[in-house]
Amino acid sequence: MTAHQIEAEFRKKVSTEVRLVPEGRERYRVFAPFVFDDGDAFCIALRRESEGWVLTDEGHTYMHLSYEIDGGDLHRGTRQRIIGNALSAFGVRDRTGELVMPVENDDYGDALFSFIQALARISDVSYLTREQARSTFMEDLQAFLRSAVPEERLSFGWHDPSWDAVGKYTVDCRANGAATPLFIYGLPSDDRVRDAHIALLQFQTWGLAFRSLAVFENQEEINRKVLARFTDVVDRQFASLANNGDRIAAFVQEALDL
Repeated sequence: MTAHQIEAEFRKKVSTEVRLVPEGRERYRVFAPFVFDDGDAFCIALRRESEGWVLTDEGHTYMHLSYEIDGGDLHRGTRQRIIGNALSAFGVRDRTGELVMPVENDDYGDALFSFIQALARISDVSYLTREQARSTFMEDLQAFLRSAVPEERLSFGWHDPSWDAVGKYTVDCRANGAATPLFIYGLPSDDRVRDAHIALLQFQTWGLAFRSLAVFENQEEINRKVLARFTDVVDRQFASLANNGDRIAAFVQEALDL
């Protein structure tokens, strides 16, 4: 199929505004009227590989989303599910950050339509509301802890069955297996900081033996007075998960003698 025929197929199946522009040997840039929410156009190329023709974003989609969302967060929690579902639904491959759609049976138009649908669905992660993002933060923290500590040593949503049968004072994650367990809190808001503060004080009143760790979504957004009081009772804290992953993992592993 010639480039002119491929372009005609693109226009028939997708939009009359699609253009195919040659860029080197067996490589074309595909211009289509589809954009991210900030107005930047989707980056799409058509090129020949050893297995045949493919459509590719050449790594642009993840790079564009990372301007507003930490790259690691794209592959955890709710955002990971949105992206994974989109890739699966439209048959797109993720090759280490490059999104690729094989063109099968010369169905260029159908391939481009599906590829654009996948890119649009993936770009939806930028529309998550703040509350959804907070939910994602907690999921991201859980996923991070599972990657740093064996699953059998983690108890999420833990409460002390002896002192607190109804679960009034909870710990986001209790990491055990060491002489002293580590109580870990994920803190996306002032309210969550206050709850953690109250719980830690109660644990001290009961005489529980533990160490405590706090990971903020963004410590700069926490009320200064709330933060100051909490700092008096927590053993170790990190201002964010995104920029402190290695240090958090090292601290947790050292605390648990891993």
